[in-house]
Amino acid sequence: MTNTENTRKTILSGIQPTNTPHLGNYLGATKNWVDMQASYDCVCFVADLHAITVRQDPAKLRAQTRQTYALLMAMGMDADKSILFVQSHNHHHAELNWVLSCFTQFGELSRMTQFKDKSSKGEDSMNAGLFTYPTLQAADILLYQADLVPVGADQKQHLELSRNIAVRFNNAYSPTLVVPEPHIPKAVGKIMSLSEPTKKMSKSDDNPNASVSVLDERDVIIRKFKRAVTDSEAQICYREEDEAKAGINNLLSIYAAVTGKAVAEAEAEFAGRGYGEFKEAVGAAVADVFEPVQREYARLIEDKAHLDACMKSGAQRAMRISGKTLAKVYRKVGLLSIDN
Repeated sequence: MTNTENTRKTILSGIQPTNTPHLGNYLGATKNWVDMQASYDCVCFVADLHAITVRQDPAKLRAQTRQTYALLMAMGMDADKSILFVQSHNHHHAELNWVLSCFTQFGELSRMTQFKDKSSKGEDSMNAGLFTYPTLQAADILLYQADLVPVGADQKQHLELSRNIAVRFNNAYSPTLVVPEPHIPKAVGKIMSLSEPTKKMSKSDDNPNASVSVLDERDVIIRKFKRAVTDSEAQICYREEDEAKAGINNLLSIYAAVTGKAVAEAEAEFAGRGYGEFKEAVGAAVADVFEPVQREYARLIEDKAHLDACMKSGAQRAMRISGKTLAKVYRKVGLLSIDN
């Protein structure tokens, strides 16, 4: 089954409002979402319902949700061109989640990598939401009859579950839900920690110098890159299989990604130059990319009325689409409607 309402395919993306997005989030995800608006019907949401599988400070979560929404707009998500909304503002997500949970096998959820990792550690914070959230992810996707979902290596398992649930539902009744395909975004080298370049950059890293936030000030960004771990070879070259070059590989990948140059071009540009000069140049290039985002974010976050209006409009547009899917699902499973 494919989305035939128009000639453009629908692509869906979401981001949790936990901490400010970092450089890896920007290059690996949100920048691609912005670029996709030219070719796809984009549905993009702030996944606040997913955030509460871990206990949150309520006031902080509300503030971070608003900030994340404003950041997506500042990065280039167009609230008029795309459907941009906050997940909890559309109750259809929670409603379809329940129906789809009745089409999700216990064994499927127990094999999800994140649940297995956390449960093996015996963490006290384990709760039913952490076990069943992949079904909510399926609802997020299937509500909008999304043809495509951008996925990295760590999300393929969740998309496969969404596909299995859609196929299972369609086989039980009749073709109702679009079976989504993975969208592999334009290749960007994996963005690693600046302090431990064999690990991915993470929002939750305890070391403040390990990651670069989209909202870090220019001097902070450059200082973090100056402190980035490299090696003692003093040769700016990319050697993928050489773990000793992980730091330089990471910096070359970042520089290439933010400048639009090939890694080989970056190597040639800095041939014979020192690590200190190279690291400062990478930091400056990143700061240059983030500067207009920060300026637009500062403007948007101060205009609460405009943000609220955009969120309300986005939720209404989302509900018009998701409501049609939910009504079909309810009718197929036999739930009684009192609407005329």
